Amino acid sequence: MAGAQKTGGRTLVGRNGLQKVAVATFLGLSTASIAGLGPVAAQSYSFTDVVIEGNQRVSPASIVSYAGIGRGEQVSAAQLNAAYQGIVNSGLFETVNIEPRGNTLVITVQEYPTINVINFEGNRRMDDEELQALIKSTSRRVYSPTQAEADAAAITQAYASAGRLAATVEPVIIRRSDNRVDLVFEVTEGKVVEIERLAFAGNRAFSDSRLRRVLSTKQAGIFRALVQSDTFIAERIEFDKQVLRDFYLSRGYIDFQTLSTTTELTRNRNAFLLTFNVREGQQFRLGRVTVTSEIEGVNAAAYREAIRAGEGSVYSPSILENNVARMETLAVEQGVNFVRVDPQITRNERDLTLDVNYVITRGPRVFVERIDIEGNTTTLDRVVRREFTSVEGDPFNPRAIRQSAERIRALGFFSNAEVQAREGSAPDQVIVDVDVEEQPTGSLGFGVSYGVNTGVGLNASFSESNFLGRGQAISFGINTTTDSRALNFSFAEPAFLGRDLRAGVAFNYRESTSDDADYNTRIGSFGPFIDFPLAERSRLRLRFSGNYKELSNVDTDNSFILQQEEGSYSTGEVGYTYSFDSRNSGLDPNAGVLVRFSQDFGFGDKSYVRTTALVAAEKAVLNEDVTLRAEFEGGALSYFDGGSTVLDRFDLNGKIRGFENNGLGPRDLNAPDEDALKGEMFAVARFEADFPLGLPEEYGINGGVFFDVGSVWGLSDTAGGEDGSDEVDDAFYLRSSLGVSLFWDTPIGPLRFNFAKPIVKKDYDEEQPFDLTISTRF
Repeated sequence: MAGAQKTGGRTLVGRNGLQKVAVATFLGLSTASIAGLGPVAAQSYSFTDVVIEGNQRVSPASIVSYAGIGRGEQVSAAQLNAAYQGIVNSGLFETVNIEPRGNTLVITVQEYPTINVINFEGNRRMDDEELQALIKSTSRRVYSPTQAEADAAAITQAYASAGRLAATVEPVIIRRSDNRVDLVFEVTEGKVVEIERLAFAGNRAFSDSRLRRVLSTKQAGIFRALVQSDTFIAERIEFDKQVLRDFYLSRGYIDFQTLSTTTELTRNRNAFLLTFNVREGQQFRLGRVTVTSEIEGVNAAAYREAIRAGEGSVYSPSILENNVARMETLAVEQGVNFVRVDPQITRNERDLTLDVNYVITRGPRVFVERIDIEGNTTTLDRVVRREFTSVEGDPFNPRAIRQSAERIRALGFFSNAEVQAREGSAPDQVIVDVDVEEQPTGSLGFGVSYGVNTGVGLNASFSESNFLGRGQAISFGINTTTDSRALNFSFAEPAFLGRDLRAGVAFNYRESTSDDADYNTRIGSFGPFIDFPLAERSRLRLRFSGNYKELSNVDTDNSFILQQEEGSYSTGEVGYTYSFDSRNSGLDPNAGVLVRFSQDFGFGDKSYVRTTALVAAEKAVLNEDVTLRAEFEGGALSYFDGGSTVLDRFDLNGKIRGFENNGLGPRDLNAPDEDALKGEMFAVARFEADFPLGLPEEYGINGGVFFDVGSVWGLSDTAGGEDGSDEVDDAFYLRSSLGVSLFWDTPIGPLRFNFAKPIVKKDYDEEQPFDLTISTRF
């Protein structure tokens, strides 16, 4: 049988194979019939009766309608062939035969079988449920070879999108009784085709390693079994070309082009060599910046003050976008609607500058008729709707709609979010369509840990950033080790009272009960908070909490000061935190600043003021291959009633590397173990740089150097023991350390290995030359 191959009771169906058999049969019979009728009779037929044979499910009338031949009509040989094609194209029959017998037309059909079950064999990387969602063939429906071939192609494409370009899928049928078949898709997955080398040609301003960090496509590395971004996917490369252009545009290279991408298979054909051929062009800066108004009564000078980047700044589309948004917002605040700000750019080739004139014009009078949201099966409409600054009836602003779309994507609730505008019920009305695709927003984790000092630990955590589809965040965690236990819970509503107010509550509890420790502790706190924006990049958080602290089981060999502090107390606390952050939204994409200032006022068993401040900055230099960071942090604790305890005071744990926890600061020198007492004031400065080591980019390993300097000092109560023999050293002494770091970007997270050597220290300080941490930014 042409087009079909039987193997062990299974039939491998080729495309249109069965139909070709039927065509050959028909042509042979019709030729023989026509030859017997002679030259004149061969031109046409006339049938007084049509007989249907072989049909089981399809009615004779339906088959006759597919043929399109009526009784008594003159029918040519071409019309007979068209009748045959009409029956075949119905997709209901495995074979079709049309045979003229005198005045009777006999149509013999064999119906396609019914699909009994659908199975998948050979699939390992994709489970049956994933493959089932890709196909259109279904059980208890008529089997179609064409559809089975289309389903096989869809599965093959899914494997190709996952980097398995060698995957093959064959549809196979197994005959059963009662004209039924089992449809089996035999899958050969093949191996992942990786990107062995990712290179660039034509780049001068930025190195290959810097550009690789921009792209979502990665080179295959030592974690190739876990990392999926190193597989070759054509669609991802197109996305990377746009990302690469955005990277250069944001740095002033307005003429940047990706001329082509070259892909070559390696000799053993199991990996690709991918090269981006680029043309960078020249970097442009902003030249003369002006504002003109074409609207009567609108003063351009007032809008000139809203511009945040002036002459000499490196050009970036985001600078223009942000300035336009500020000016349009100012117009709304002044009660001027339908204002459009059009940045007109003049290019100066001689000095490589771009003059920008922001033209204030009157836009079309178009209103938002309604906002339609689709695809949100879990998330409530109001969660999406509140990301729009426009509501039904407001003037339509395309820029505001685009910004709303970006905010919806930034929620993290959706894998895809498309926002489009279309004409409404009238020319001056616009309907905004929001089409989203939900994605998982929660996580549940369990873990086991081990530490030399802490022993075996168990931890469990749960978090959900879109609780009940309301956009609320909830988290819960528990951590227990041999000597300690910790519990935390938090809940936050990001749009309290329908405004940009984030409100919530937080609960934290931890205790230590080690028999080997100098003392046991128990600390708990619970309270609400609320934060809101003050300006474009600054926020203010207000909070209240009730606190309980207990210091117990202080050994009699410990410092007399610790013995005096033993006991429990409760306090209330009111505080605020002001923060300014330009790291992700500043004018310079290579630099960022973070400022944070906090104060907490305590009352109850103790009265105090705790003040902390942090100023941090970072900047990428040397074509963004090296990142420099500087951090300055300090704090002061002032008690008015009750005095501080070791549970309240500051330590420098993790703030000056190279020292153990509680390894520096005020100490009771006469105590047997020279107990650490912590301090009521601290100040530190940290400087570091990280840079590539020249290792293959796919290893994800960078190097760094750092220098830390600072001190913690001061106790309000240094009274000695009963005999006055205690000697407390709480003076201000600078400590400093110098070290190197290794940054390793692994699938489980970015790890940081610090090797530090204290340079300036006291004799009683305790060193820690090595530590391993999760790498974070300030």
